[in-house]
Amino acid sequence: MESLLRWGIEHSSGNNGQQPTEPRKDLDPAIIDHILGKSDAVQMREALDVALDESRDDDERIQALDDFEMLVEHIDNANGTCSEPTKQSGLTQIRKDLAKLKMWEPLQNLLTSPSSSDGIKRQVLWIIGTAVQNNPSAQTSYLTLSPLPTILSFLSPSASSAKTRSKAVYTLSGLLKHHAAAVRQLEESQGWEVLRGLLEDSDITVRRKAVFLINALLIPTEPVESQPAISSTPVPSDSTDVILHPTAIRSQPTAQPVHPNSHASMLSDPGSFSTSEITKRALENHAILPALVHSLISPVPFGPDGDSEGDPDFEQNIIQGPLSHEDKNPFATFLREELRKAGGDVQLSERWGLTVDEITSLRNAVA
Repeated sequence: MESLLRWGIEHSSGNNGQQPTEPRKDLDPAIIDHILGKSDAVQMREALDVALDESRDDDERIQALDDFEMLVEHIDNANGTCSEPTKQSGLTQIRKDLAKLKMWEPLQNLLTSPSSSDGIKRQVLWIIGTAVQNNPSAQTSYLTLSPLPTILSFLSPSASSAKTRSKAVYTLSGLLKHHAAAVRQLEESQGWEVLRGLLEDSDITVRRKAVFLINALLIPTEPVESQPAISSTPVPSDSTDVILHPTAIRSQPTAQPVHPNSHASMLSDPGSFSTSEITKRALENHAILPALVHSLISPVPFGPDGDSEGDPDFEQNIIQGPLSHEDKNPFATFLREELRKAGGDVQLSERWGLTVDEITSLRNAVA
C-alpha cells in the first residue's frame, strides 16, 4: 500500500486535463521517506546489511534477521506478489523479489559461514523457510543454490541445538512440499536417511515435524484450477422492466493470470508439484516404514527428566501413513496395547484425533 501511495505521489500530475507539467525537481526522496516510511525493499536491505556486519554483536544481528523475517512473512516478499490479482504491479514485484534484490546468496552465505553463531543460523533458517513456503517461484530460485546438503547438515544432534534442528525441519518442509524437483534433490543428497534418523531424535518437536513432513509429501496433490471471470454483461431478457441491481450475470470462462509465486502455476506443468509417488518409493527404498513403526512402538523418551514416551501428535501422524505387510504384525500388537491402556475405541479415537469408525477400520486393516 505504501509503495502504491509513493508511486501515486511521484507520478500524479494534478493538472485537471491540462498539458502535463514538468516533474518537480525539489522533492527530496528523504522527505518522502520520512512522510511515508521506507519501502519494504529498503527495510529488508538495511536489515540484511546489519545481519551481515560481523562487527556488530550477535543480539543486534539476530534482531535484524527477526525484522527481516517479519517483512517476508507479512507481505510475502519472497516473490514480491500478493495472492490477489488486484495487488499485482510491476513496481511491487521488482521491489519485493528476493531473487531480483539478490538476497538469496547473502542469506545462504550467512547460513554456511563458520563465523555465524547458532542463533544467527537459526534465524536465517526461519527466514528461508518462511520465504519458500507455498511459493513455487521462491522454491525454484533457492534450489539453484543447491542448499539441501547445508540444510540437512543442521539436522544432526551433534551439530545443532534442538531449536536449530526444529527450524531446519521447518525450512526443509517449506522447500520440499509441492515441489517434485526438490524431493528428487533430497534423494540425491541422501536426505531420506537423515529424515529416517529424525524419527529417533531426542527432541519430540523435531520428531513431530519430521513425521508431519513425510505425511505431507505422501498426500496426492491436485492442480489448482483457474477460476472463471465474472462477466459484467447482464443476461438478455424480454422484460421491459428497469433493473436497478442486476444479479443474474453470465459467467465467462476467461483465463486468469497465473503468477509464478502461486500454485496456479502448477497448471502449466502438473508433474512439477506431485511428490506422492516419489515419496512412496523412497519410503520403501530407504526402510522408512519400519522406522516409523519402531518409533511408534518403542519411542525415544523425552521431556525434562526423560520420562515421557507416547505423544498423541506424533502417533497420529504415523498411523495415518501407509503400512507394509511386514509392519502390520508389530503395529497390530502396539494397537491392541494402546486400546487396552486408553480403555477402548472411543478413548483412543479422542487421543489420536480420529473417529471411532477410523479406529475400527485401522484395527481391521492390521488384523
